[in-house]
Amino acid sequence: MIARVRIAAGAAASIAVGALAMSLVTPAQAAEPTQPPPATAAAVAEPPTFAATLARSYDTFDANQAVAVDKKYFYVVDNRKITKHDKATGKPLLQFVSNPGGPLIHMDSAVVVDGKLYASHSNYDQSPMESSIEVFDTKTLKHVDTYSLGIYRGSLTWLDRHDGAWWAGFANYDEVPDGETEPYGGTYNTQIVKMNDHFRVVESWNIPKTILDRFKPMSNSGGSWGPDGRLWLSGHDLGEAYVMKLPSMGPELEWVATVTLPGVEGQGIAWDRSEHTPKLWAIKRSTSQAMSFTVPFRQISDPTTQPWQVFGPGHFEQ
Repeated sequence: MIARVRIAAGAAASIAVGALAMSLVTPAQAAEPTQPPPATAAAVAEPPTFAATLARSYDTFDANQAVAVDKKYFYVVDNRKITKHDKATGKPLLQFVSNPGGPLIHMDSAVVVDGKLYASHSNYDQSPMESSIEVFDTKTLKHVDTYSLGIYRGSLTWLDRHDGAWWAGFANYDEVPDGETEPYGGTYNTQIVKMNDHFRVVESWNIPKTILDRFKPMSNSGGSWGPDGRLWLSGHDLGEAYVMKLPSMGPELEWVATVTLPGVEGQGIAWDRSEHTPKLWAIKRSTSQAMSFTVPFRQISDPTTQPWQVFGPGHFEQ
């Protein structure tokens, strides 16, 4: 009770002083703008934005979902099709086509690892969500293996190999499929996972809601580890890549920077790490083009702030 009395007395004194001060200010002075209130924790500034430069574009006939790339070839992905193109000429060389009746329904992003192309596959937009990893020989484009993930954390949209592990994105959506009444998983439930050699999840992270709000009502479509050791993510619609790093603590990825990709309309992305100057690849769905970009990734710096402190006696927070 004593503390409350002191607080009340202090507040009353402050009001009285404020009223006296206002009575001494002229109308012109009172009209002057006041200083804005200090920023709150919710008003955190977004990281810097950089611009990529188009290096080359290729005309294709089925660049609808994503593109994968290796030293000599690039591979455009559609729901049931993958087409292999010569990197030097752009000429299509081979095409894998799944039967219309299945079992492949919706292939998304793909990545080339040790001469094999690993494609992310789901039954989007059917319920419950089912996913699998489909493997192809890059020389022949013949299907050589499959890893079923069954009903899992969402729709598998991308896969990559980095630092001795597999990494993947499981997308969920605010979109309500035809004939349904509920959102397809909810965009905020999208997850990024790290998996072992047997595709079993060992860790998982969420994407900052500020980025997921940009994805809505869709979700995370692409992901690729860059030459800078950071994870690059893309959405379904926007011509942007989001540069992320693993957090030092907590379950949320740290947003380091945004890179604009002129002409890109979202979907899967892939870093070409085979060249002396690494390039980021993407597609433009409306014109069915595969595109490679020069990206100023060396200009991107990690945040230097530390989210914690240690206090000694006399400085403890009470």
